[in-house]
Amino acid sequence: MADCLTKVELSISCTDLLDKDVGSKSDPLCVLLQSSGSDTWTELARTERVKNSSSPSFSQRLRLDYHFETVQNLKLGVYDIDNSSADLADDDYLGGVELTLGQIVSSKTLTRPLQLKKGKPAGKGSITVTAEEVKDNRAIQLEFEAKNLDKKDTFGKSDPFLEFFKKGDDGKWQLVHRTEVVKNNLNPTWKKFSVPLQTFCSSDLDRPLKVDCSDYDSDGTHDLIGSFSTTVSELQKAASGAPVSFDCIHPDKQKKKKSYKNSGVVSVKSCELLTQFSFLDYMMGGCQINFTVGIDFTGSNGDPRSPNSLHYMSPDGLNQYLSALWSVGHVVRDYDTDKLFPAFGFGAKLPPDYQAANHEFALNFNPTNPYCRGIEGIVEAYRMVIPQLRLSGPTNFSPIINHVASLAAQAAQSNSASQYFVLLILTDGEITDLDQTRDAVVRASRLPLSIIIVGVGPADFKAMELLDGDDGVLRSTVGEAVARDIVQFVPFRQFKDAPQEALAKSVLAEVPNQLVSYFKMRGLGPPKLAPAAPKS
Repeated sequence: MADCLTKVELSISCTDLLDKDVGSKSDPLCVLLQSSGSDTWTELARTERVKNSSSPSFSQRLRLDYHFETVQNLKLGVYDIDNSSADLADDDYLGGVELTLGQIVSSKTLTRPLQLKKGKPAGKGSITVTAEEVKDNRAIQLEFEAKNLDKKDTFGKSDPFLEFFKKGDDGKWQLVHRTEVVKNNLNPTWKKFSVPLQTFCSSDLDRPLKVDCSDYDSDGTHDLIGSFSTTVSELQKAASGAPVSFDCIHPDKQKKKKSYKNSGVVSVKSCELLTQFSFLDYMMGGCQINFTVGIDFTGSNGDPRSPNSLHYMSPDGLNQYLSALWSVGHVVRDYDTDKLFPAFGFGAKLPPDYQAANHEFALNFNPTNPYCRGIEGIVEAYRMVIPQLRLSGPTNFSPIINHVASLAAQAAQSNSASQYFVLLILTDGEITDLDQTRDAVVRASRLPLSIIIVGVGPADFKAMELLDGDDGVLRSTVGEAVARDIVQFVPFRQFKDAPQEALAKSVLAEVPNQLVSYFKMRGLGPPKLAPAAPKS
């Protein structure tokens, strides 16, 4: 997840702050703290002090790193500053608020009442936080061709490729892109490519760029055909249809021969600046993440009444299934406005008749309304249902995947980036309908859906690793490849003794890129953002 690390900028304003100064209004300043666990807070940034104001808007923005896969607990504290010391212990506290960065970015703007301490309001004081992503979200898309390149190979023509370098602030050239090699061709056309503008030229359209055209050799000793220098401003002239061509110059040949003209000509076929939307653009643009849970109640889990069962409740009311659910649900819930989560079980026989095993039943036994209120609601439904089920089999994943896929397919018809689905399957891993599941995943890879599988217990999870296409491309039974990688599998045992957030970090790390890759594939920008340039 290369571009997962994003910076977010918060702007802060307050209204109706308490007046602590005699005869004048307070002189407020706002401090941003982030939880570093177990009631310890680390200061990240602070605003300027605004003199004599009970409803200040602070101009100093507060910046912090954003990670989707962790819950980032924040505290904003407002203080009345009456001295020049940086220490806040000697300043009056005007109130504060605790919230998560996920809540802020999914709301974009959030207003909360200030509290002096939990349950004690700071008069009528309130604080408004607005989040914005710090980033140039443009990319440059280029296509190049060349004519009459020098022949470098004794037997056959050259195998040319291009390398692009930008001049760093230290004056050194930094490689920013390398094209593919076009074999045995002195008049090549390279494939169209796009690079983030920040990477390509540090978002500076006049920053010097150098382009090397070389002949590829499999032993790595590529021969330089020639070079030229340019800037993005110059490349952009191609966008208006003007011819943009460069003589490819080999410095040694130029020195040796007075009549030397070039070693070929490289031309820009097309140049376009595109808007590349990020995960945060979609979240702040009104996209909702719909979170669904599927829980494995097959016989291989063991009788829930037996302490050896994976569904056995320990005296503290927990087991591996619930621990995994808490960990992942805790992060995802901030991105779902209604906080209603459909939850299903599979692989059990149900009361009253306990006939055939059911492969997709509502956890709350209410098939017309399978929604649970919050993660707590799912846990409650799970605890209620466990004593009433008869664990059975086989372990079929495809019914629940197809169920959520059908909801995602409906959402996809709206042709807007307003909904994305995350299905969390908790299982002990003995999958029976592998072929149908493979087919279901391949179909779902064309829909706004990510599937997270957490393997509970000691089983051999070979089949799960096959679904998580990290080692190779997952194909359906008829050989159709997935359109994009949508399955993330993690065995719970790796995280059994790790802090609660470690599991969520691992399974959710790929979701932002999966969401962006889907909407990019569909050519859809964020619902509430008018794109400034063509979407890439």
